Amino acid sequence: MPPPITGPEILKIRHLDLRLAEKQGGAEAGIAACPGTQPCGKQCGTSVAPTERPQMLLSRYFLPVLKETPADAEIVSHRLMLRAGMIKQASAGIYSWLPLGYRVLRRIEQIVHEEQQRAGHIPMLMPTLQSAELWKESGRYDAYGPEMLRVRDRHDRDMLYGPTNEELITDIFRSNVASYRALPLTLYHIQWKFRDEVRPRFGVMRGREFLMKDGYNFDLTKDAALHAYNRHLVTYLRTYERMGLQAIPMRADSGPIGGDNTHEFLVLADTGESEVFYDSAVTDIRLGERDIDYDDMNQCRSVMEEFTSLYARTDETHDEAVFAQVPEERRRSARGIEVGQIFYFGTKYSDAMGATVQGPDGKPTPVHMGSHGIGVSRLLGAIIEASHDDKGIIWPEGVTPFHVGIVNLKQGDASTDSACEGIYRQLGAEGLTALYDDRNERAGAKFATMDLIGLPWRITVGPRGLANGRVELTSRRGGESEELAPEEAIARLRDIYAVHR
Repeated sequence: MPPPITGPEILKIRHLDLRLAEKQGGAEAGIAACPGTQPCGKQCGTSVAPTERPQMLLSRYFLPVLKETPADAEIVSHRLMLRAGMIKQASAGIYSWLPLGYRVLRRIEQIVHEEQQRAGHIPMLMPTLQSAELWKESGRYDAYGPEMLRVRDRHDRDMLYGPTNEELITDIFRSNVASYRALPLTLYHIQWKFRDEVRPRFGVMRGREFLMKDGYNFDLTKDAALHAYNRHLVTYLRTYERMGLQAIPMRADSGPIGGDNTHEFLVLADTGESEVFYDSAVTDIRLGERDIDYDDMNQCRSVMEEFTSLYARTDETHDEAVFAQVPEERRRSARGIEVGQIFYFGTKYSDAMGATVQGPDGKPTPVHMGSHGIGVSRLLGAIIEASHDDKGIIWPEGVTPFHVGIVNLKQGDASTDSACEGIYRQLGAEGLTALYDDRNERAGAKFATMDLIGLPWRITVGPRGLANGRVELTSRRGGESEELAPEEAIARLRDIYAVHR
């Protein structure tokens, strides 16, 4: 049996923290003197930071969890987001994002930004309110229908709350780009959108206000624009896999955006709004850690063909005759949640709005365009639908709001409190964020909260374990627990999350 953690062992954790603070701040940061030789074996005689309490204490965090499921929540993700204190309905289909939900939302947004910029796409930001004149110019103002929220300002000018941004980005392009030498160009932003759904339901899955990434490519030729299409498909596959999702690209209908080439990305789930038909072999394909050169047209086309050559279609484009050619044992029909869509629509908007560049021959040439969307806020619901159990949410490591939860089984006990705080700080030194449950609650209530909010890992610290030099590391997904020395638990988490940075 390993020796128990003693007072000097606890001081060792704390002293290592102080030495880290010394490196980060020094005497100029208001740092006290180190007393000299410590249980860590280091002769310091230098400056160290005074001990500070952890910042993410559950006793001080705003986490309004609910014990009962709201009656109007019809699907799992809506119920769990409300119960876990992630969102609160402001009006029909419109939600306030509370701190826990906001952390996940920002993490998803960060992944989207990283993968778009990895492919060379340039971020920007366009306004939520747009002039109706641009939409009248493209012909979509009257065609879009009642889903568009239309308003008038005090000068009686027609405005709209943007459901999408093809017109606005085309106007930006035509005002600033004159030569083919500026191409190819892909701009994107992440912005709130509004579509006035007749019957908003299912929480963030089918709300009226939603956060969306929409990107727009401008190319001189159709071949170049189709490369942008394929490039976006690859970036989306990588984005979803980083979030712990398998999103299948399926041939779909273009709807009011238009164009002949379009794929939706769907996550299979019983609560999905779309009926889908697919060859089960498509679920065996993964992008994984492939090294992708986004400028390589052949490589991007090859990935696109690999993921789209097998039958996978939404109900709008389903063809029974073609589906019948799939081996019977691999034919599947299911429900799917749409989490993104890509479009190539040629010169539809550039022709209508005069977005041309001077071509190599000196003549005006309309640019070929595409648009590419990811439902950022909708992804939270999709992830929960795909990853939960009867106890609550199970966040994939890539999107979790906190990397680990720390549960103190005997709050107020000096040794247990000190060990928890030391573990918290050491996790921080490894770049890992912890939510420390320091409440004076019974253990069962603490475990129930952690299970509900779904952090992938939990470290449980109690007097009995500390007497043996051990804490308990528990996996939320599998439920397995392992007793480890505190430094071993921290090292294990560091290694687990290394692939998600």
